[in-house]
Amino acid sequence: MLLNNYEMNLPSYSIGQEIYKNIPEKCAPYGKKVLIIGGKKALAAAEAKILDAIKDSSLKIIGTTWYGGECTYANIERLRSLPVYQEADMVFAVGGGKCLDTCKCLCITDKKPVFTFPTIASNCAACTCVSIIYNEDGTFLKPHFFLQPPVHAFIQTEIIAQAPSRYLWAGIGDTYAKYYEAEISSRDEDLQHFTALGVALGRMCLDPLVKYAVKAYKDNQVQLSSYELEQTVLAIVVTTGIVSIFLTRDFTPDYNSGLAHAVFYALTSYPVIEEKHLHGEVVGFGVLIALLYDGQEEEFQKILNLNRQLSLPTCLADIEITEEQFDEAMDRIPNMSDVRHYPYPITKEGLKKVMERL
Repeated sequence: MLLNNYEMNLPSYSIGQEIYKNIPEKCAPYGKKVLIIGGKKALAAAEAKILDAIKDSSLKIIGTTWYGGECTYANIERLRSLPVYQEADMVFAVGGGKCLDTCKCLCITDKKPVFTFPTIASNCAACTCVSIIYNEDGTFLKPHFFLQPPVHAFIQTEIIAQAPSRYLWAGIGDTYAKYYEAEISSRDEDLQHFTALGVALGRMCLDPLVKYAVKAYKDNQVQLSSYELEQTVLAIVVTTGIVSIFLTRDFTPDYNSGLAHAVFYALTSYPVIEEKHLHGEVVGFGVLIALLYDGQEEEFQKILNLNRQLSLPTCLADIEITEEQFDEAMDRIPNMSDVRHYPYPITKEGLKKVMERL
């Protein structure tokens, strides 16, 4: 396929313990009036630091509001209707993935500048061109794609180091999935430049985690902002975000997902997943299924060992799903959009064989 025109916008980011001091320089060119939208715990961790960083600048906080607790279209419309949102020149999105995705879908759609302030490192939402939208009951609805990521992501590692370690823990599982899913879904294809580049970069979603993730997780547990933590956060938030942008275009197949994510989204039908387990935690379990299904024995052993070191899930009991529930989910997994573009069909029979082994 010959493409006449396409646009690629890559994320801009700062990382470190002092990067909030860069807020005025990065944000002032976009106006003066700032609305902060965030999660409750995230605002408690970051808002005072943001206010201190802009106190002598031209930026003015005109309001702070809770994002609503869920990334749904109804919640996005509620925020859009707020007079303070209409007045704001820009939005500071402060929180985890659902908060950042809510603000991206709100602001990028409206062409209003949005800056992200991730307070946990559980996913790449701070840097991507997509929001994951859910139904009102908490089940997965669809991805909502954009042409550009947020204007800038401020990744404050001290705040992330002080966040509950389970978020980094889950982010690790979601991140190494990116490499394996891209490698499988693009196999034996004549890839266009940006897709091939995304697949190649995907290796950086795996290698730093094999090297640094165990130490980073231990450091997070004692709230230490270390080199290993920073390298792991970069893999989770930035590398995965860049890979996502390269692999997800509206005029090409979606190479950005695969069987591991299909397992997660199929399991969101069970309330225990949304109520007690994190996205990347379940995706990390799904990677084991994907690798066995693909016959990658050596890689399966590598991730099995890594999951064991990190106490990431290695069996259904770890995610509180019964064999009967997973048997039911195996009817849905082959029909998930995540495996629509795969080098071979996913079948219930194939999944049963994998689960017998796992």
